[in-house]
Amino acid sequence: MKPQITIEYCPRCGWMLRAAYMAQELLTTFSEELHGVLLQPSDVSGTYQIRVNETPVFDRETESRFPEIKELKQLIRDIVAPDKSLGHSDKK
Repeated sequence: MKPQITIEYCPRCGWMLRAAYMAQELLTTFSEELHGVLLQPSDVSGTYQIRVNETPVFDRETESRFPEIKELKQLIRDIVAPDKSLGHSDKK
C-alpha cells in the first residue's frame, strides 16, 4: 500500500490554510507515490507535525519553525520515492 502523509495542525493557531497548502504541494508532487494526505486538527495547542505512516518527519515544536516547502518535499521524497527528481526543488 502506498504511504499516507498526515499533517496534524492546531486549528486555534490558524494553521489550517498552511496545512492545506502543504498538502496540495505534496499531492501535486507525489501524485503517483502517495495514498493521500490527511489533514488532522489537533487538540494540543501549537501542534504542527508531519508524519509518513505515523513516522514523524517534521515537528514544529522540535525545530522551532515551520518547514519550507522545498525542504518538506525533499524529506518526503527521501522516504517515499528516493530516486524521484524534484527538478528545481532538488538538493544541489
